Amino acid sequence: MRRMTARPANAHQARLLRLLRDNGPNSRAQLGDQVDLSRSKLAVEVERLLETGLVVADGLAASRGGRRSHNVRLAPGLRFLGVDIGATSVDVAVTNAELEVLGHLNQPMDVREGPGAVFEQVLTMAAKLKASGLAEHFDGAGIGVPGPVRFPEGVPVAPPIMPGWDGFPVREALSQELGCPVMVDNDVNLMALGEQHAGIARTVSDFLCVKIGTGIGCGIVVGGAVHRGTTGSAGDIGHIQAVPEGRPCACGNRGCLEAYFSGAALARDAQEAAQQGLSPELARRREANGTHGTLSAVDVAAAAAAGDTTSLALIREGGTRTGQVIAGLVSFFNPGLVVIGGGVTGLGHTLLAAIRTQVYRQSLPLATGNLPIVLGELGPAAGVIGAARLISDHLFSPA
Repeated sequence: MRRMTARPANAHQARLLRLLRDNGPNSRAQLGDQVDLSRSKLAVEVERLLETGLVVADGLAASRGGRRSHNVRLAPGLRFLGVDIGATSVDVAVTNAELEVLGHLNQPMDVREGPGAVFEQVLTMAAKLKASGLAEHFDGAGIGVPGPVRFPEGVPVAPPIMPGWDGFPVREALSQELGCPVMVDNDVNLMALGEQHAGIARTVSDFLCVKIGTGIGCGIVVGGAVHRGTTGSAGDIGHIQAVPEGRPCACGNRGCLEAYFSGAALARDAQEAAQQGLSPELARRREANGTHGTLSAVDVAAAAAAGDTTSLALIREGGTRTGQVIAGLVSFFNPGLVVIGGGVTGLGHTLLAAIRTQVYRQSLPLATGNLPIVLGELGPAAGVIGAARLISDHLFSPA
């Protein structure tokens, strides 16, 4: 497999590479329809890309009348690594240049164990994917972490649920270990990129992607590009105050949305309900979970599916609080779509209905009249596809 050693020399070549990534093999004639170049200039740029090895010939295209055009495609040996580090698990995938997932691994992992232990796990999983024959090397890697990231340097900044990660040089450290370029971003931004590339947001330029997992975050896509803010903390909606002077939150403030509805908050509330005898179903599941007797959002989802009224009430209450915050975002941003993803989406349509009801009730009809609020399509693959999209955007930019 050829290693990617070249970068596009100009914006025209970058545009051609991204078109081939997003649309697959294409004829020169079809590429010419999509870029503002004369036929002779297009031929020059395609030839230069062929010389770099980033693009290869792919047979003759279907006739459009006259002489048949040649197809071109991205080099089939290019490989990207997508890594999605969550609070409680790690997903690692290898893709080709068109961002098709060739292999995908998932492992439980507590991000609080620190960067050393987490990266050891990531590198072991990457090596396993290589050993399976999917890749001889990686041409680039995208990494998602569950906290704010100073994007230009690829460094986490004061992440509330990631002790030991503040200021750790993730981009630099993994680039050395993997031997390829690395880009790092917040995990919810990568979920948004994944849904934009291959999921429910393919045709939308302005949308919000809300991830409800151990924490809550929001990817903001404006004009087709992720909006990260000045310091990389845009979309940290889990720390918008939902209840004045309410429960203490891991960030040090009180009343944050995340303190009331997230995977951790839902597990805590379910535990209390079971202990207080409010839900025989949750109490049974707690007992079945062994000596520690803990509950998770998965238990709440299963109990709700079995008709447990306490679990359904917890989900509806959390969805209503989340909907209150999203309603404010909708009124401010006026998106064309709101995507709900993350581990807590196992709560399904009960959660979605509560969020929709609150947003449609609270936001002005002009903002919500044609606003779909939907579950993401890609599930756990959204983050790793988004990570591959992030590094390919970087590499398919002019050097």
